[in-house]
Amino acid sequence: MALLENFVLVFVAGLVTALATGLGAVPFLLFDSISDRRNVVLWGLASGIMLSASTFGLVEEGLAEGTPLEIAIGMATGVALVIVAHDVLLDVDIDPRDYEEADFKKLVLILGVLTVHSFPEGVAIGVSFADLGLEGGTRLLGFTVPLLAIFMTVAISIHNVPEGTAISIPLSAMGVANWKLVWWAVFSSLPQPIGAVLAFGFVRYAREFLPYGFGFAAGAMIYLVLTEFVPEALDVGRELPRGGKPELAAGLLVGALVMVPLTFV
Repeated sequence: MALLENFVLVFVAGLVTALATGLGAVPFLLFDSISDRRNVVLWGLASGIMLSASTFGLVEEGLAEGTPLEIAIGMATGVALVIVAHDVLLDVDIDPRDYEEADFKKLVLILGVLTVHSFPEGVAIGVSFADLGLEGGTRLLGFTVPLLAIFMTVAISIHNVPEGTAISIPLSAMGVANWKLVWWAVFSSLPQPIGAVLAFGFVRYAREFLPYGFGFAAGAMIYLVLTEFVPEALDVGRELPRGGKPELAAGLLVGALVMVPLTFV
């Protein structure tokens, strides 16, 4: 029973991050436009939190469980997966307007692509729960939850909000109804709870691979921040004074200042 409850909790954590993506589409229901400045700050905040959680959380936990070489191998594998996922997304042409009439084959293709894209984030959540129920965690909802798991769930949830906005902007321009934007934003991250459960099961019951798992998640997250989140923030803020760099830097700084002290608790 305890085993099932653990898997359910990890799934719920992944589901929370997926639902957070839908928050990025909510403003389209309330306003005609969204402030670029706020969007850039949010991207920066998410980047600062995720870089700190990855460096001082995942990497540190990995080094406590294994060797630097094992962490490096895991990180390289995580980076490789993100690169492959990016290439897959570039090679597949998906028109969101076709979602409603998509046949079964098309829907399977869409789900497959989204799974590849969301998998690294799901893995990060699952790996961070590796010590669920063990000593040293924080009591939450009747569970002893690793502090790292809380940080990672919050960090990815924050990141998913502007990602939901980024997904909704082109969909809205293509004529997709505003109320449907929330659903498609959430749908784009639904593979995250699945990836979280799979990763948790793997590192929990094959603990010799735990250092590789921490390295994998850290490598994927750091690479995503440097190659996708930061460039996306700069692209959104290109019309702002100084290209939105002050807003991005402020978000990064606040995210780091909030997260770094907590990783040493």
